[in-house]
Amino acid sequence: NRPTRVALTAHRTEAAAADSTEAAKEDGKIYNVGICQLVQHPALDAATEGFEAALKDKLGDNVKFDLQNASGDSATCATIINQFVSNDVDLILANATAALQAAAAGTSEIPILGTSITDYATALDIDNWTGTTGLNISGTSDLAPLDQQAAMLNELFPDAKNVGLLYCSAEPNSKYQATTVKGYLEDLGYTCKEYTFADSNDIASVTTTAAGENDVLYVPTANTANAEIINNICLPAKVPVIAGEEGICSGCGVATLSIDYYDIGYKAGEMGAEILMDGKDVKEMPIEFAPQVTKKYNKANCEALGITVPDDYVAIEE
Repeated sequence: NRPTRVALTAHRTEAAAADSTEAAKEDGKIYNVGICQLVQHPALDAATEGFEAALKDKLGDNVKFDLQNASGDSATCATIINQFVSNDVDLILANATAALQAAAAGTSEIPILGTSITDYATALDIDNWTGTTGLNISGTSDLAPLDQQAAMLNELFPDAKNVGLLYCSAEPNSKYQATTVKGYLEDLGYTCKEYTFADSNDIASVTTTAAGENDVLYVPTANTANAEIINNICLPAKVPVIAGEEGICSGCGVATLSIDYYDIGYKAGEMGAEILMDGKDVKEMPIEFAPQVTKKYNKANCEALGITVPDDYVAIEE
């Protein structure tokens, strides 16, 4: 049930989709696409779903997917990518940073598209970022504007003084978000402190410390943040959480600047169709971003904490 997504993709007429599919059928080639997804996660699942939908819209039955889930393990990502390379797939989708890094290490020949990647320069250790990687890699970013996320925190909690930045130290993109948003928050007059956990085993202890020392917490987009654990600590402590994405916000946050992961996956799929059907050079394709962002709030948590959000916020569907 995705009425907003239907609206966002309504420009694709039935005739255009039929033409694209017919062209693929006439070509006769079956395109094999390997998908390496780091972990089962609602946001990542939606991105994969969007990616597959776009390629099916463009190629019909002429595209075959090999979807592999690494269960959160970076070494497993490498094993999956190596299998894709051995099978000589036509395209690889790397869903999340660890998957992208494994794909980059695994092949310099097969076109790679990333999705659910916050910052490609950080993920791939690229200096002097220009918008393209210069490698056999492009894709879509899940980054919502960090200056606007800081502004949202300030809009809701103008009288707060201390903000805790809670994230996993093993995720470079989470660190990038926390470090960047910290600068914007400090410009707004907040005192900020970073609180990092190495993995899910120490989330509870780190969150307890952070909640005890701050008025508000900020949790960036992450694949290893356990929202239930965070919520079970922060809600009783009356410490609100601003989240980097909707999935985390629905579990432990009060508000987020939300993108739609299905949409960025769909955009990656459209990019894939351009590579497979039109021969577009992945090295020349700039990283794409979500077409729109939305201010959203967790109704239950806001009610529990007595927070009233402005009228332009949209409740997250339960």
